[in-house]
Amino acid sequence: MKSILLIGTNRFGMLLAKQFRQLGHQVMAVDKDEERINAILPYVTDAQIGDSTNEAFLRSLGVGSYDVCLVTIGGDFQSSLETTSLLKELGGRLVISRADREVQAKFLLRNGADEVINPEKQIAEWAAIRYASDHILDYIKLDEDHAIFEVPVPREWDGKSIGQIDIRKKTGINIVAVRENGQMNLSVTPETVLSSGKSLLVLGERRAIQKCFRM
Repeated sequence: MKSILLIGTNRFGMLLAKQFRQLGHQVMAVDKDEERINAILPYVTDAQIGDSTNEAFLRSLGVGSYDVCLVTIGGDFQSSLETTSLLKELGGRLVISRADREVQAKFLLRNGADEVINPEKQIAEWAAIRYASDHILDYIKLDEDHAIFEVPVPREWDGKSIGQIDIRKKTGINIVAVRENGQMNLSVTPETVLSSGKSLLVLGERRAIQKCFRM
């Protein structure tokens, strides 16, 4: 369980709070809008109304005691930038800030953010890759060259074992899990037999995966 300081309770902040709650983490939510604070209260451990660009207010929260500080302020980049900088100055261990544009990400990283997230860019990239092919069920980017794809078992692999296919030796692609009827089996071995109706989680170079599965 982690302690999280969530600054900004807009729609994205609310979604994060709900997910953190499901995962069992403790969240302190902060916003200067009383209505937003009241709305998020059922999903967080505690909440306070206040201006995150006010150093005295942030200091009173004990920034250094949180495992993660998340800045999800939307529509006011100046406040986001000031908050990010103050969090780091006050001892924030891990400061993650939201950016809506590349130039914002650069400024945030230069002014205290350890990491930057751009929700719209990330979901756009995922959706473009996911829906541009009939053979991709899910996708996780690892870096510029590597990714994890969920793909249906190809017809020609039906009834064959992972060892018989020998995809790792031929292409460098690793089968890390098999999904059937919504259940994920992570204990795959060379003896695991594949069949149509199942899907695979494969890890490797994006180009190799796209070529192997004809994406």
